[in-house]
Amino acid sequence: MTNASSLRLAVIGGGPGGYAAAFLAADLGMKVTMIDPEANPGGVCLYHGCIPSKALLHVAKLLEEAEQAKNWGIEFATPKVDLNKLRGWKESVVKRLTGGLGQLCKQRSVQFVQGKAAFVNGTTLKVTKTAAGGEENLTFDRIIIATGSRPTVIPSLKVDSPRLIDSTGALDLQDIPNTLLVIGGGYIGLELGSVYATLGTKVTCVEMMPGLLPGADRDLVLPLHKRLEKLFSAILLNTTVKSLKDEKNGIRVTLEGTDVKEKEQVFERVLMSVGRRPNSEIAGLDKTKVKVNQKGFIEINEQRQTGEPTVYAIGDVAGEPMLAHKAMHEGRTAVEAIAGHKVAFEPNAIPAVVFTDPEIAWAGLTETQAKEQGREISVAKFPWAASGRAVTLDRMEGMTKLLIDPKTERVLGVGIVGPGAGELIAEGVLAIEMCALAADVGMTIHPHPTLSETMMESAEIFYGQATDIYRPRKA
Repeated sequence: MTNASSLRLAVIGGGPGGYAAAFLAADLGMKVTMIDPEANPGGVCLYHGCIPSKALLHVAKLLEEAEQAKNWGIEFATPKVDLNKLRGWKESVVKRLTGGLGQLCKQRSVQFVQGKAAFVNGTTLKVTKTAAGGEENLTFDRIIIATGSRPTVIPSLKVDSPRLIDSTGALDLQDIPNTLLVIGGGYIGLELGSVYATLGTKVTCVEMMPGLLPGADRDLVLPLHKRLEKLFSAILLNTTVKSLKDEKNGIRVTLEGTDVKEKEQVFERVLMSVGRRPNSEIAGLDKTKVKVNQKGFIEINEQRQTGEPTVYAIGDVAGEPMLAHKAMHEGRTAVEAIAGHKVAFEPNAIPAVVFTDPEIAWAGLTETQAKEQGREISVAKFPWAASGRAVTLDRMEGMTKLLIDPKTERVLGVGIVGPGAGELIAEGVLAIEMCALAADVGMTIHPHPTLSETMMESAEIFYGQATDIYRPRKA
């Protein structure tokens, strides 16, 4: 086994994968250097992604609930949005978390270098220090690439205008435009579109596929689609954007699709959210044996090791799914492999969460995947209309479902739509990872009244014995 305390490790990138790797490596006694352009660790997730977007989505949910309260006999005055204060609060959340990571670097004796790294070879990096200034060649025993990803831009729709924004620009919250076109019906577009719509913007969403969130099961998406139809000005499916033209009063957009009534429309802002691409264009990478595939992802093995034995890659730059929690676990796997432990990154389930309202979450096998694979499954669905807790929340549109192997009764997948789905899915992930049977979930006592009970009752439905759903006995 490798003597971890004698290893010098460099981590290129300070996002969730990068800092998780760096901190574990330090805990194991390695001498760690982390290199990132920002003043503190955090990466896109904390600075321009997960954290600021969830802060704004929390505000959006509060505004929606204030409006919904009219149904319960409670009315509030019309909300007034202080944009500067809202932006300041969002930035304070980011500053607090990134500053905390900076403190953890110091506590763990991780050397944090604000700058950029270029490869000289498989063990040497040329580090350009953007804060302190100057360049320096540093040699390490192992290097982990955790450079993340960036928003994808469609070349034919690229216009030089501040009115065209990506997810980073949308989160800057410079103003609340009267109209906003969201190009892309994926999770980023729907989350940010929901924020702006709740703040008063007329939002139009364009998606080239026949449904929103193309990767998710349709029954999970349906409740969200119905809610967004009320929140957004328009949702245009099977529709593409043919051109963008910057004008005095906005961006003129040419649309093409069967449901498009106005082929040309002008929007104050256009948000392009058509996915992300890996940051694998690292200077000097060609001087190593690291290989990059046609999609731009760095090729790795189960230990997250690249074609260059001393170099590892984790997170968005190393392949789908591009999720912070996947990156964090990959980072820990890479470090344990470097330390000589017998490990491999081979999860049975990686949860996906869409933080809209209602939230959508799934893990493991989906119905769509099962159909594509021709795999036989049993699906047990529990409607939240039968949940006492959901009724008290006035949110009966939700649903929890289990995908079960009909022969072994093992839980293969879980899907949830409804408020708090992102919190509830963790139980499903654990069930899949532990190879739990539907009976295990059904016999686990859940607190009442809670939304978590819907997991238990979904399992009971599989056996035809759900307390809150009546099914006549077969003769």
